[in-house]
Amino acid sequence: MPQLRRRLGRADLRAVPEARRALRELLRHWGGPGRSEVAELLTSELVTNALVHTDEGAVLTATVGPRALRVEVRDFTGRLPAPRAPDTEGTNGRGLVLVRSLADDWGVRPYEGGKSVWFELGAAPEPEAGAEAA
Repeated sequence: MPQLRRRLGRADLRAVPEARRALRELLRHWGGPGRSEVAELLTSELVTNALVHTDEGAVLTATVGPRALRVEVRDFTGRLPAPRAPDTEGTNGRGLVLVRSLADDWGVRPYEGGKSVWFELGAAPEPEAGAEAA
């Protein structure tokens, strides 16, 4: 299975666009219309959260399976994230709300010394032969 694994430096927000580019390359031939873009958006949210809300770096892993993509960001802080109402005046609070609403599945898994926040996206179904776009 194709996989991406990147170590993300502590508070290095340059890692966000780099993670998106690496994921885009991994997903070049995966999913249907819009799936790669959703995956990039959700990945950037998880990476940003890990780098902004923790005191250490993180590890990004993306695995392309036969039917789904799984992206996991593991950090080294035991504090668990909680979705909250977005800040109406700023840009804070939208990350996990987006993940919760756009991912097919997502969750948080505690580890000794840290946690993993993950999401899964299924590949869009292939159009049936002879089917016309609406």
